[in-house]
Amino acid sequence: MNADQIDNPDYADTQLARLAGAIAEPARARMLCSLMDGRARTSTELATVAEVGTSTASVHLGKLLELHLVNVVAQGKHRYYQLASPEVANALESLLLIAGLPRPRFVPTTPDRLRKARTCYDHMAGEVAVGVHDYLLQQAWVKPVNGDDTAYELTAEGVKALEEMGLDIATIRKTRRRFACSCLDWSERTPHLGGALGAALLNLLLSRAWLERDLDSRALGLTLKGKREFQKVFALQT
Repeated sequence: MNADQIDNPDYADTQLARLAGAIAEPARARMLCSLMDGRARTSTELATVAEVGTSTASVHLGKLLELHLVNVVAQGKHRYYQLASPEVANALESLLLIAGLPRPRFVPTTPDRLRKARTCYDHMAGEVAVGVHDYLLQQAWVKPVNGDDTAYELTAEGVKALEEMGLDIATIRKTRRRFACSCLDWSERTPHLGGALGAALLNLLLSRAWLERDLDSRALGLTLKGKREFQKVFALQT
């Protein structure tokens, strides 16, 4: 959008009408409301929410993508849709308040033993992993690289804190893979920590007996020591 377009009230009105029209369509409104919890969903899941067929859902999602109301994240063979920005979420929240409706609640269907904590290739996933990821961001131990929300770098405070925990950051940086990144969690539908840093953190937690591997699945069990330490170090109620 150029300066002339911004200053042109007709253009602004037209854009507002397009956005309002996209939100007003019932199926698209249901999709957007279901994404208000901050989690991502597949087109199949959103089709179910919207009570439309998968081909119709794809058309609706194309419209929402075109107007920058949602974006799409590729994770393996799946594509997940989420709200495009906090500004979109805030606008929808305001409309829900005007309508007098509560924010929709996400209800996971993953088995409990996998939802709490599990491996995702060589790093930790699940509810606990998402909590650790969020804590690292809240404490400003990690930050996005050049505005890229999928790639992370440690801050000076993060290096100090994680080295005090026992991680060898210099060695982790030497591995021939992405240092740290967000990885969309299968059950929680919000990111956990991946990359070399995520793998090293899982190995450390296993070696410290905070976690123990399940013998016949990807599930990770929290030990009594782990429950105490996750609370102390990451402020997690497990």
